[in-house]
Amino acid sequence: MGEFVRVEAGGGIATIRIDRPKMNAINPQMLDELTDAADSLAADSEVRAVVVWGGPDIFAAGADISGFTGVAPEDAARLCAKFNDAFLAVENMPQITVSAVNGYALGGGMELSMATDFRVAGEDAVFGQPEILLGIIPGGGGTQRLPRLVGITKAKEIIYTGRQIRPDEASDIGLVSEVHPAAETYDAAVEMAAGYAAGPAALRMAKKAIMDGLALSLADAVVCEAQQFAECFATEDAAIGVASFLEQGPGKADFAGR
Repeated sequence: MGEFVRVEAGGGIATIRIDRPKMNAINPQMLDELTDAADSLAADSEVRAVVVWGGPDIFAAGADISGFTGVAPEDAARLCAKFNDAFLAVENMPQITVSAVNGYALGGGMELSMATDFRVAGEDAVFGQPEILLGIIPGGGGTQRLPRLVGITKAKEIIYTGRQIRPDEASDIGLVSEVHPAAETYDAAVEMAAGYAAGPAALRMAKKAIMDGLALSLADAVVCEAQQFAECFATEDAAIGVASFLEQGPGKADFAGR
């Protein structure tokens, strides 16, 4: 357990809790701890879904800007690499991941949320990539993940203006999956995660096929899909699912997660 990032697990679901008062500002130590937490959970076969949460008041207000004074380009490149290492570690976790977003998710905070499979927002959530207002650009994957989530034109407008996005708009543009009263956000994210945790081991194969295929040509991506399709048949859940379908029809299998 780190100073700013801790992990709690039980019932097949883990929570990565970000906790650096007062604003959960992201600094290099937090990024290292986040990388360690994601890598540890990725190797834990008992954990089948993960919730990322910054607490009831704020998800993460972005990078710790106090560390940006007098930064040389080579130092900025190293910091960017640290952000990307952490967020890629989260994105590449084989489990299904859900961000529970209360309060501000700005800059690096929004980038962290976009590294998870789904985002559940509280009615108090505020998203944004305000880096341009500081004379810089997103450095934790914001210019790449946001267009993939909401489309290139909308992403350009959000990044070029640095404006804030409220939950209703975030839902309309596909940035978040659900919006709930602020006090219910975390529980709603856990409920979503629990649904996936009860699913088959093939969810991991589906996630890998989708994420790996994004960077490939269609011809190469369908090869990737075929490889993961074949991997499914090495799982206990494939046998359970097929037998259940033949005996009871679709949607009634009780999967083991293996």
